[in-house]
Amino acid sequence: MTQALTRFPPTRTAALEALQRFVPHAGRDYAARRNYDLGRDAHQGVSQLSPYIRCRLLTEQEVLEAVLGRFSPASAEKFIQEVYWRTYWKGWLEMRPTVWTRYQADLRRAIDDVQTQAGLRDRWEAACTGTTEIECFNAWAQELVETGYLHNHARMWFASIWIFTLQLPWELGADFFLRHLLDGDPASNTLGWRWVAGQQTPGKTYLARTSNISKYTEGRFAPKWQLAGEAPPVPGAPNPDRQPLRPGDTAVPSPKTGLLLHDDDLSPGFLLDAGITPIATACINTRTNLSPLQVAAHVAAFAGGAQEDVVARYGDRLGDVAMVDPTADALRMWADAHRLDQIVTADTPTGPNATLVSDLMRLDNVPPIRRVRRSYDDDAWPHATHGFFRFKDKIPALLGQLRGMRAAG
Repeated sequence: MTQALTRFPPTRTAALEALQRFVPHAGRDYAARRNYDLGRDAHQGVSQLSPYIRCRLLTEQEVLEAVLGRFSPASAEKFIQEVYWRTYWKGWLEMRPTVWTRYQADLRRAIDDVQTQAGLRDRWEAACTGTTEIECFNAWAQELVETGYLHNHARMWFASIWIFTLQLPWELGADFFLRHLLDGDPASNTLGWRWVAGQQTPGKTYLARTSNISKYTEGRFAPKWQLAGEAPPVPGAPNPDRQPLRPGDTAVPSPKTGLLLHDDDLSPGFLLDAGITPIATACINTRTNLSPLQVAAHVAAFAGGAQEDVVARYGDRLGDVAMVDPTADALRMWADAHRLDQIVTADTPTGPNATLVSDLMRLDNVPPIRRVRRSYDDDAWPHATHGFFRFKDKIPALLGQLRGMRAAG
C-alpha cells in the first residue's frame, strides 16, 4: 500500500502537479513514446494520470483543456483519443449495463471452478503471484500488485498471455486487475478484457507477440517460444441490444439537501456551484465492492484518501460530513438522521456505486435521489453506439462543445 500511495498520492495537489509535468509532453513526445513500457520507474512516455481521472480528482474536461491550452487538436491527437477512449467505454457500457452484470455472474462461476479444479487453481495462483515461467508476465503481475499501476500496452500483453497462453478465463484476469489497479474501472477494464478475448468486437482478438514485446520494452523482455501462436475468440454471449441512455437529473436547490460523495466523482464543485447547499454529506467508498474476492488495501485507501482531500478542500460547503458504510440501509439511516428532503449526487456510471444507489432507491421512505450528469458525459456518451472509430469521428465536435462549456463557465 505504501508504494502505491507514494507513487500516486491521493490528493488534488498531486494530481495537478502530475498534469503540469505531463502537458508539455502531450504532443509529439506522447505519440512517439506512448507504446514503450520501460519498467515501473520509467513510464515517462505516458501521462500516469489515470488514477486521478478514474475518481475525477481530475476531470477529463480539465485534462483536455490543459492539453489544448498548449497544443492544437491535431498535435495532441493521440493523447486526446486516449482520453476519449475512457469516455467511450463508459458510454458504451451505460447503454448496455447487462454486460457488467453478466461479467459478475460469469466471474463467480469462474471463482467456483477455481475452488474445484486443481489445475485451474494452480495456473490462476501462479498468474496472480507472478510465478509462471514467463518472465515478462511475472514482472507485470508483481508491478501491478506492488504499485497499483501497469502501462497500458503491458495490460494488453498481460491480458493476451493470461487468456491465450495460460488458458485462464478472462473474467478472472479482469478481476485481478480490478482488485489491484488504482484506476480500475468497471467500463474500461471489463470491455478491454472482452476486446482482447474477442467478445467486445466479435471475432477480433489481440495476440501478444514476442517481436512486439521485445520492441516496445527495448529488449528488456523477449519471451521466445513461450507465447501462444494464435488467439481464437473466446466463446461468449452476443453483445446485448443498446438501451436508451438514462437522462441525468437536474440539480434542484432545497433547504434539506444531502450530498452523496462517491468514489466515481470526487469533484463536487459543479454541484455546489449549481446552487446545492447540503446540510450533510455522506462519503461512500465502494472500491471493495469491485470484486467478490479481497481487494488490495491500496485500492480502497486511495479512494478514501482522495475523499479526505475533497472534504478538506470543500469542508465549509459540505455541511455535516460522515463516512458512511456503502450499503443501502446505512445510507437510509443517514438520510433519516438528517431528515433530508432530497439526496443529490454526481451521476453514478455502471458499477458498484450505481448498484448501491439503485438498491437505495428501492427502499421505503427514502427521499428523492437526483443523479446529476456532467455536460461532458451528456455530450459524449450518446455517441458510443458502435465501435470506437465511429465515435472518434465525433471528437472534433465534442472538443468544440468543450470550448463552449469553458466559455460559458
